[in-house]
Parts: sequence; structure tokens; C-alpha cells
Amino acid sequence: MSVVPAEVLPDRAPAAEERGAAALGPRARLWPSLVAVYRAQLSRARVARIPLLFVATFQSIGIMILMRGVVDGGGEAQAVVAGSAVLVVAFVALNLLAQYFGQLRASGGLDHYATLPVPPAAVVLGAAGAYASFTVPGTVVTAVFGCLLFGLPMTHLWVLVAVIPLAGAALAGLGAALGLLAPRPELATLLGQLGMSAALLLGVLPAERMPEAVRLARDLLPSTYGVEAFARTFGPRPDWAFVLGDLAVCAAVGVISLAVATWAYRRAAVR
Repeated sequence: MSVVPAEVLPDRAPAAEERGAAALGPRARLWPSLVAVYRAQLSRARVARIPLLFVATFQSIGIMILMRGVVDGGGEAQAVVAGSAVLVVAFVALNLLAQYFGQLRASGGLDHYATLPVPPAAVVLGAAGAYASFTVPGTVVTAVFGCLLFGLPMTHLWVLVAVIPLAGAALAGLGAALGLLAPRPELATLLGQLGMSAALLLGVLPAERMPEAVRLARDLLPSTYGVEAFARTFGPRPDWAFVLGDLAVCAAVGVISLAVATWAYRRAAVR
């Protein structure tokens, strides 16, 4: 039987370590991870969230019917229709996402994602994108119904292509952050409900009828700028500079809120 020289062993140990490190594989990149999380969340939430989407749509339509007896037309009608359409986004992207991340944190579901080689931003963005995607049909139906109810033109409804994702990103980031930072799932649900109520009161009601202090609070709500951008397109000659400005604010708030949600995810995952 041959004996392996001792001086050979140190040279072979690093090779074994290199093979073991290579077997673990590289960390997944952001974009493929985001797409994988988005698809998983979309298929998982499809059955459970579709009934709630109908509730959000019927809620917004019901609010417009009630406001029809108070608002005749003009700028106030434009504000009601735009606010009701964006309210669907707030119900799903803010309220439901806050509940989801609150329950995920309480049940230990974050530990599952922490074991995967997935960047934290992919988890937050994938879940936020999946929930925001459910708002598209309800928002479009609400906007069309509101235009028919108040006799508003539907020429520029295509602006929803920008309003939905930008307002959805801002509200989804806020909802995810609330759910991840809340110490208990019940508190996350409460914060999500309060956020949606703020979107209802400050977004649907015409700003002209609000006190000055409430108008200042309205300017702090991310969805307000999506409402303003959409409402400005109903006029005969929309001021596209203001529309783009409101959408830019939505985009900036969306980046900030999603960054905060990513930080909150890292903070909750290490605990």
C-alpha cells in the first residue's frame, strides 16, 4: 500500500475548498430573481385576492354613485372619478400588501425568503408588482364607469398606463414598509386600513371643499399626485407639463418608498 506524502496534502485542501464553494453557486441576480418572485406571488395571490379586487372596484363605483348626488360636473366630478380610480390601487397595493407582509413577518415566512439566494429588493419589488398588477382591471372599469356616470370624455384614459404603475409603486412601497415595520400583524392591518381611508378621504373628495390644513395633509399622500395627474387629463386642453410633473413626483416617491420597504425587509429578516 502506497503512502501519500504529507507535503502533498496542503496543496489538495484548497482545491477541495474551491470545489465546495463552487457547488454553492453564485448569488442570483436582481432581475431574474424579481421575475421569479413576481410570478410566484402572482399565481399564489390570484385565487385569494381576486374577490377582494371585486370588493375594491364595487366600493369605488359605489362612492361615485353616492357623490353623483352631490357633485354635478366640472372639476369636482373630475376629482371624484380620478380619486375613485386610484382608490382601487390604494386598496390593493397599500392595504392588502401591508396585511400580507405583516402576516409574513409574524408567521416566520421571511425566514423562508432569507434562506434563498435572492436579493431583498427582488422580494419587495416582486411582491409589490404582483399586488399592483391586480389593480389594473378594477382601475380601468372604475374610470370608464365614472366617465359615463359624470359625462366626462374618455379620450385620455390611456394615461392610466402611467398612473397605475407609478401610483401603485408609491403605495405598494408604503404598504410593504408598514407591514414590515409593524410589530404585530394586527397593527399592520390597522395601518393599512388607515392608509386606505386617507386615500379615500383625501383623494376622492374635491380639494376645493377641504380646509387648508387638510389640503396640506393631502399633499403628503403619495396617491394624491396620481389623482391630480389623471384628473388634469379630463379638460379640453390638458396641461401636460403639470401631468408629467405629478407623475414624476409619484415616481420619486415610489423609489423612496420601495427603498424604505427594502430596508425594512432586511431589518425584519435578520431578527
